[in-house]
Amino acid sequence: MLQFDSLDGALLVDKPTGCTSHDVVDRIRRKFGIKKVGHCGTLDPNATGLLIIVLGRGTKLSERLMSDDKVYEGDIKFGEATDSYDADGQVTATAPVPPLSVEQLNEATASFLGDLQQIPPMVSAKKQGGVALYKLARKGIEVPREPRLVHIYNFRCTAYAEPVGKFRVACTKGTYVRSLAHDLGAKLGCGAHLATLRRVTSGKWDVGDALTLEALLALPLEELEKRVIPFLQLAR
Repeated sequence: MLQFDSLDGALLVDKPTGCTSHDVVDRIRRKFGIKKVGHCGTLDPNATGLLIIVLGRGTKLSERLMSDDKVYEGDIKFGEATDSYDADGQVTATAPVPPLSVEQLNEATASFLGDLQQIPPMVSAKKQGGVALYKLARKGIEVPREPRLVHIYNFRCTAYAEPVGKFRVACTKGTYVRSLAHDLGAKLGCGAHLATLRRVTSGKWDVGDALTLEALLALPLEELEKRVIPFLQLAR
């Protein structure tokens, strides 16, 4: 029978803004001297929220954990489209924002429910021919991208104060939420981009049970071990 170490499992981290998912992995690996550390589902640098970090033998479950459905919350700014579809990009178009209400926005978001073919943004980490798309975009090169099939379970606006709408979306893995924001703006005729994004759940795991990265890094090793979700619990 396999014997598991106290660090074979996963940690729930509330990722801060301004760092990559790999940065989180690297800081945990270096601080605690753990050889095998990975993450389950990349969050863009300015996105926050739930990042599942797998440790030791827990890394064997990363693909399984990454395949779980996700829930996100955030803000969409209308009237400005960007090349990256989020606030990090260059503004490519502006337009007046029509009078909108939460009800009107939800009429529009309803059209995105169900199976959806999404074309990855040029400014993204997805690779084509072994090269990340964003590297091509930096050179001013745009290439055709294969659409990917995703499923949107729920996409609703929860509040609106011109020009920003708050939203919540439940979707399958691999969904580009910033593409949803961009496409919603196009549908409304004024353009839009993703202003903020926070992952609140991944599968059965919730950001409310996560520690901030700084709080996690401040723990002594014996306290960190108590925060690890054991391998066998993850595998259920």
